[in-house]
Amino acid sequence: TVSAGTAALAAARGRRTLVLSTDAAHSLADAYGVPVGPEPTAVAEHLYVQHVDAQLRFEQSWAEIQRYLLSVLDVVGVDRVAAEELTVLPGAEEVLALLELRLQARSGRWDVIVVDCAPTAETLRLLALPEALGWYVQRIFPTQRRVMRTLKPVLTRASGVPMPNENVFDALERLHAELEEVRALLTGPRASVRVVLTPERVVLAEARRSYTMLSLFGYRVDGVVANRVFPADGADEWRAGWVAAQSAVLADAEASFEGLPVWRSRYRPAEPVGAPALAAMVEEVYASLPADPLADPEGEGPYAVELADGRATLALTLPLVERRDVALARNGDELVVTVGSYRRLLTLPTGLARHRIAGARVEDGQLTVRFEETVT
Repeated sequence: TVSAGTAALAAARGRRTLVLSTDAAHSLADAYGVPVGPEPTAVAEHLYVQHVDAQLRFEQSWAEIQRYLLSVLDVVGVDRVAAEELTVLPGAEEVLALLELRLQARSGRWDVIVVDCAPTAETLRLLALPEALGWYVQRIFPTQRRVMRTLKPVLTRASGVPMPNENVFDALERLHAELEEVRALLTGPRASVRVVLTPERVVLAEARRSYTMLSLFGYRVDGVVANRVFPADGADEWRAGWVAAQSAVLADAEASFEGLPVWRSRYRPAEPVGAPALAAMVEEVYASLPADPLADPEGEGPYAVELADGRATLALTLPLVERRDVALARNGDELVVTVGSYRRLLTLPTGLARHRIAGARVEDGQLTVRFEETVT
């Protein structure tokens, strides 16, 4: 609802706006109360909605790889229907929605693109995917490709299983390049993430972890919307209990997201459906604070490297973490940063290849790593 309302508000202010979803359970059409197709569909002046055609995008991006996998499963005797199920890319709809986002951003048609994301865990895995796939393609892929090119006839005869040809490798490289372009777009200076939560302890704890992990992977969080806040006026005993409980959680949220706007959206007696109702709802929500909800994000983002006089400093914003929460390791030209169950492999700039780690600290929600040039 907040995603759909933010898009409706942008359109009401005269900006050409597209809203699409990475959630396999599309609900944008229900929010706007109109049918929506696989291409951008106009639902109001300046406002377009799109439900990504996962099957079409799947065929464009994964078909070559799937054909190879089907040939392998056919040789080992797997039923054709089962094989087709096994060769579907896990999380395909979410990934393909990101590829559609790339195409729409490159089209130049839009002033604003709003992406309605799936629940937290799925979104974090999705946003970590481009970098994880990039590591595989850059480190393991070239070796595998050379081996296959040299030994393919021998391996095919020995195993009886067809080996991948150049088209399969080319398709994987194209998929990686497209996802890397998406990652660059979403971590760029004009993109940001807005966290939506309900004022409950468990939800706030998850939102705090999301804030940290989004920063770990280089995504900028620009604000928080606390949704379904009970109004305090005229509360009976039951609702007064909820008001008190939510007030305590909201106070913790303000402290947790210090420096970010925390907008509040009151619980309404009925769902807002349709572009006018959604725009009116978020207009009221965003009016609660002076921050412009449609402004470009400020600052340098959560990741930065500075080089000067043979020394370098890498800074990575990790809000809400302490020193004991972070593990750090160096592996060649990579810096391995682990926070909880999440790990990020940061490929260091070429200029740091001959530098050693001189020190590191976590202070005020920021990891700072110092490098010094190795004397030879």
